[in-house]
Amino acid sequence: MKQLTTLILIALLLAGCGRFGNKNNKGGKVRLVSVSKQMTEFLFALNQGNKIVGIDLTSTYPPETKNITTVGYHRHLSAEGIISLDPTLVIHQGDVAPANVMPQLVAVGIPVKQYPAGNTFDSAKMVLKMVAHDYGVDSIADRLTKKMDDDLAKADAIVKQYPARPRVLIIHFGQQRNQYFVMGTRGTANTMLQLAGGINAADTSSFRDLSAEVIMREQPDVILATDFGFDRLGGSVEKFMQLPGIGLTPAAKNGKIFRIEEHDLVYFGPRSGENIIKIAELIHQ
Repeated sequence: MKQLTTLILIALLLAGCGRFGNKNNKGGKVRLVSVSKQMTEFLFALNQGNKIVGIDLTSTYPPETKNITTVGYHRHLSAEGIISLDPTLVIHQGDVAPANVMPQLVAVGIPVKQYPAGNTFDSAKMVLKMVAHDYGVDSIADRLTKKMDDDLAKADAIVKQYPARPRVLIIHFGQQRNQYFVMGTRGTANTMLQLAGGINAADTSSFRDLSAEVIMREQPDVILATDFGFDRLGGSVEKFMQLPGIGLTPAAKNGKIFRIEEHDLVYFGPRSGENIIKIAELIHQ
């Protein structure tokens, strides 16, 4: 209660100095804070990116996001940081924390809108259309969703050329305490991998740390290393292969270790069809 009272006082003070509310909202300009990586990409794809004044740390696509103020990790937000950006609307998809942040924003007069989580290819298209309708750009969403379908059909055509289904390990980063953080057999990355004609070699259903011994035992045909871990390790396949367990896999022996952007794997969006094609071309080459 004391914290909420403090936040209300902060908001009132900001309003009094012309830094909060309509006094700073010149000409009724829309100022969005998006604390969802999927929503951020949707807004940019719908030509609404110029309205975004704040994003969470996981919103890393498109490249223009590098020039936008971050308000922290979406599971560890600060109401004060969001208030300081004077938003006219805060957008999220329910996976935010701590739980009291959104109510605090509403209490000081900042509107908050929650969209459904687009966790599948089809539901992502539905959410994209919802956002487009809210901003009066339905035709853009129609064009984007058609492209998503067309790209997925192209990916399917590529996969049908290759009857073999390679075992693929997706490593987010390695090596920390002799463990490798991998993407398991549940979630968006796994679905994309399946649509690209691959089999997830991870010995886990969720994101999890696996030992070098487990990595070696699973014998993946292909390793996809996300930019986060790959770049931390020097940004070269040679250095990645020197990690314990990696060099003894078929992926290393056959030169099938590839860098991939994390934001291409962790949610469905306008580029998902393209990204599935990219994965298919990597794992089947």
